[in-house]
Amino acid sequence: MHVDHAGVATDDAAGLAALYTDLLDCEVAHEEEFDGMAVVFLDVGGSYLELLEPLDGEGAIADYLDRNGPGIHHLAFATDDLRGALERARDLGVDLIDEEPRPGAWGHEVAFCHPRDTGGVLVEFVEH
Repeated sequence: MHVDHAGVATDDAAGLAALYTDLLDCEVAHEEEFDGMAVVFLDVGGSYLELLEPLDGEGAIADYLDRNGPGIHHLAFATDDLRGALERARDLGVDLIDEEPRPGAWGHEVAFCHPRDTGGVLVEFVEH
């Protein structure tokens, strides 16, 4: 596995993307609306920043913003075997938010581990 991306919750994905493209000298790799969010992936050299803006004020990212304000929401790790990664997590006693892979942004399959079992970090597995 390797670090695929850091998910960043924000109230303004376009504004934050504009800042980061200048600040980090990076490019927008992909943009879409997905699951009630504006999603922008920035290519930061071997991995991405995934900017997540809720569009309807509902959902996990909107709830996160209400509780915590903007900031890093999750860390995602790329795997060639998502089901195997989930099985390994189960074997290690990690509580899974997603027992099975589900569709994620950019057409990827994803699954999340509960942060109470991963040192307070919301861990995402992503299969390209």
